[in-house]
Amino acid sequence: MTTGRATRSPAATAAGTVRSRLPALLLGGCLVLLASIAVAVTIGPADIGVSDVWATLLSRVGLADPTLSVLRDGIIWDLRLPRTLLAAVCGAGLAVCGVVMQSLLRNPLADPFVLGVSSGASTGAVLVVVLGVGGGVLSMSGGAFLGAVASFALVLTLSHTLGGTTDRVVLSGVAVMQLLSALTSFIVLTSADAETTRGVLFWLLGSLANAGWSEVTACAVVLAGTLVVCGGYARSLDAFAFGEDAAATLGVAVGRTRVVLMSVTALLTAVLVSSVGAIGFVGLVLPHAARLLTGPGHARLLPVSALAGAVLLVWVDTVARTVLQPQEVPVGVVTALIGVPAFVLILYRSRGAQ
Repeated sequence: MTTGRATRSPAATAAGTVRSRLPALLLGGCLVLLASIAVAVTIGPADIGVSDVWATLLSRVGLADPTLSVLRDGIIWDLRLPRTLLAAVCGAGLAVCGVVMQSLLRNPLADPFVLGVSSGASTGAVLVVVLGVGGGVLSMSGGAFLGAVASFALVLTLSHTLGGTTDRVVLSGVAVMQLLSALTSFIVLTSADAETTRGVLFWLLGSLANAGWSEVTACAVVLAGTLVVCGGYARSLDAFAFGEDAAATLGVAVGRTRVVLMSVTALLTAVLVSSVGAIGFVGLVLPHAARLLTGPGHARLLPVSALAGAVLLVWVDTVARTVLQPQEVPVGVVTALIGVPAFVLILYRSRGAQ
């Protein structure tokens, strides 16, 4: 005899639980991010407190009179604050790109650099700095951006020629990445002097040392647009988890969706890499870690991953610039040291869950 009341499945109950705690996750993530930025700005050789950071912010937006010296105000506003904000934006962007690419390609090892975008940016930067391509008009970041876009176009062309399936896209990205990495190394080794080589290699490993408000603004605008586009395709990304055929059956325009999402994530990756160089493992590890909190639904996974990536890179950059003062450690080195054991742990937990 039926009772007239539907019995909820365990999966539905779990999904409801995750949805109910999403506002708390987002609120907590935002508070942690704001606190991390405020504290990270105070860490360094200059004696600066959180109250000084707030005093500078209020004076800069016209809500209070300046109370700090010109030097202390300049350290906060011109050096530490844009660098910390750029770290947050880049961490969020790399994590979002990782989420989208792992879903579209159905590959848990996919990250923002799997399509060769990072290698293309590196080659573009080296062509400008070492060989003088652009005649002095292009900056290193401009060359990196053009190289990233060109490498992505090459990957799309190659994968389309080979059949256009997701595995062909991955293989095309790996091939282009290896080709451009070899080309970059060849140019640096044969044409650059020792000082230029050191500067280029440091940038290629990831560095926020030259962060400014223009980089923060450009990266933040592209990140916001990417989040809006990817959020609008959240249900389509959920459908991709069952495969392209199943997604098409559910009414998803597979080809158009894949082109749109891969294009916006490649654009975001190009902008980030052109500003800070190649920073690995953020886009690889953070999506897996966020899924432990949110489940597979992309409407929840995208914002939580972005917040987690922002917090992580803020603290990674803080460690990178302070652990060996006055020398800096490339940010990409620190993310690799943290990311490899973290990824192994996540894989081990996933195997145990299965």
